Amino acid sequence: MGIRKYNPTSPGRRFQSSSDYKDITSENPYKPLTSPLKKTGGRNNQGTVTAWHRGGGNKRLYRIIDFSRDKIGIPATVKTIEYCPNRSATIALLKYADGEHKYILAPVGLNVGDTVMSGPQADIKLGNAMTIKDIPVGSTVHNIELRPGQGARLVRTAGAGAQIVAKEDKYAQIKMPSGEVRRVLTSCMATIGQVGNVEHENISYGKAGRKRYLGRRPHVRGVAMNPIDHPLGGGEGKSSGGRPACSPWGKPEGVKTRRNKKTDKFIVKKRK
Repeated sequence: MGIRKYNPTSPGRRFQSSSDYKDITSENPYKPLTSPLKKTGGRNNQGTVTAWHRGGGNKRLYRIIDFSRDKIGIPATVKTIEYCPNRSATIALLKYADGEHKYILAPVGLNVGDTVMSGPQADIKLGNAMTIKDIPVGSTVHNIELRPGQGARLVRTAGAGAQIVAKEDKYAQIKMPSGEVRRVLTSCMATIGQVGNVEHENISYGKAGRKRYLGRRPHVRGVAMNPIDHPLGGGEGKSSGGRPACSPWGKPEGVKTRRNKKTDKFIVKKRK
């Protein structure tokens, strides 16, 4: 999809832009594949705020996405390309030969009427899903599993695409969009192509209200607070803080927080 820009009829419109939605072919979702989505307001099951600056926003229906692509060997036809309010990528509604409908993430170039399939007998074609051992080295993939049968966990955001750079024994080395090179079992599933809606990263919201539609509340700078509220607060005039950037609890910004040593062996090259 392209980017639509607006005439500067107001300060909020001056730098505002949005998707032109030219690729969208249906405005209404397929009802059997939707479910209610309850808002949390950033609170956990104890009622404590664990994710700040969340609340409000427009009401949404959740679209149930098929991340496992487990209908092996059954061809499916793309019925519609739809907008999904819960993710940056567009989604495609598939109708399988046995009559079942499922949603998948729509890759770049997938159109209504195209045929896709999962499994070892599928061709190396856009939108087809198969195990990594069946995909040639150098191919661009998305929707990648971390464990066989778990369902896709990696490379699912708009415009994202990973590249298979090598295969050795039962592992493949995959270069992630971040630049990290990671080992993944070749028995894991992946989908051919790059996730659609590539221009999403270029959208300018233009005004705070559009963030509120998404359920994102205002974020106050630490240097604008009082000393009791933030380590960077206080001072005479507009002081800049007097110490390196940190969280309200004094945790330095930019410090590595990764502690999962069990999976360190799978990272061949870090993103930095």
